[in-house]
Amino acid sequence: MYGVLHSFGGSGDDGLKPYAGLINVKGTLYGTTLNGGTYDDGTVFAITPSGTETVLHSFGATDDGSIPFAGLTEVKGTFYGTTLFGEYGRGAVFAISPSGAESVLHSFEGGSGDGELPFAGLVNFKDTLYGTTSGGGTSGAGTVFQITPLGKEYILHSFDGSGDGSKPYAGLIDVKGTFYGTTVYGGTSSCHASYSGCGTVFSIGASGGATVLYRFKGGEDGGEPYGSLLDVKGTLYGTTYGGGASGGANGKGTVFSITMSGNETVLHRFGAAGDGERPYAGLVNLKGTLYGTTYGGGANNEGTIFKITPSGKESVLHSFGGSGDGEEPYAGLVNVNGTLYGTTYGGGANGYGTVFTLSP
Repeated sequence: MYGVLHSFGGSGDDGLKPYAGLINVKGTLYGTTLNGGTYDDGTVFAITPSGTETVLHSFGATDDGSIPFAGLTEVKGTFYGTTLFGEYGRGAVFAISPSGAESVLHSFEGGSGDGELPFAGLVNFKDTLYGTTSGGGTSGAGTVFQITPLGKEYILHSFDGSGDGSKPYAGLIDVKGTFYGTTVYGGTSSCHASYSGCGTVFSIGASGGATVLYRFKGGEDGGEPYGSLLDVKGTLYGTTYGGGASGGANGKGTVFSITMSGNETVLHRFGAAGDGERPYAGLVNLKGTLYGTTYGGGANNEGTIFKITPSGKESVLHSFGGSGDGEEPYAGLVNVNGTLYGTTYGGGANGYGTVFTLSP
């Protein structure tokens, strides 16, 4: 059963246009919105499973971050996240308490010595946070960084913009102390007129040392992976925005699996009649079945929720875009005791996005 829990934009200080997904902490869901709030630079919000929503923080005050594309990570009762812009216009890492007390831990400066423009959130490993930036670094193609809860930041890897990968938009996942991630561009075959390569899957240790596991080829293969990866019993699963059924840069996207040694398999190519198109987000595992969202496609061409087995059998569970419904889900899903929750960027009663729930 599907339902809308909250439509954003119902009050003057409410958030607008949630781009990121949610996290569950002790039965309450927490997330961010790209816009809205006191300064129209985004918010951090909390929402109960019954739909009661509270704005915890409005971004945009002096020296604050602004425009949070990413969701939150909870470490020992404090939330951490990133904003696309900050004191130097290059992004920031922030901390916020459940009561809404917020502070900026690091403002990115860009250039060869620092990252810039973080679209992704953070992952915690041994009380140190790790993340990616889509730009900056020695080649301007993005970085992997670590930062302590006190704000001491180090660059672990600068992408080279070609075979090594370029522009990581997704966050990292931790698998037994090794991090895995994706870059949207770089690699081999070109999927975009302005960038080389169709994207990569890479691994990196907590002290650095990045390795490319796979370079997407476009065409029948996937291309341009915006979403994060999911580990299921030692196999990684993910999505690509392009490639697949229609081939080349005009494909509708894929679901793929990849082994830790780099053997990739396309499980599903989007684009058939009524199917979803162009998944931006990663997947979530619920009892051995994978669930995700597509930004477009479906009965109303406003996106879908789908499920897929590890062997590649896919079906659409919900098509967005009905009356009062959400539209255009950029984010993935979170599993809370067998119920899935997510966000849509648009739609809802006020046209500024929703929080929704689905019981498979």
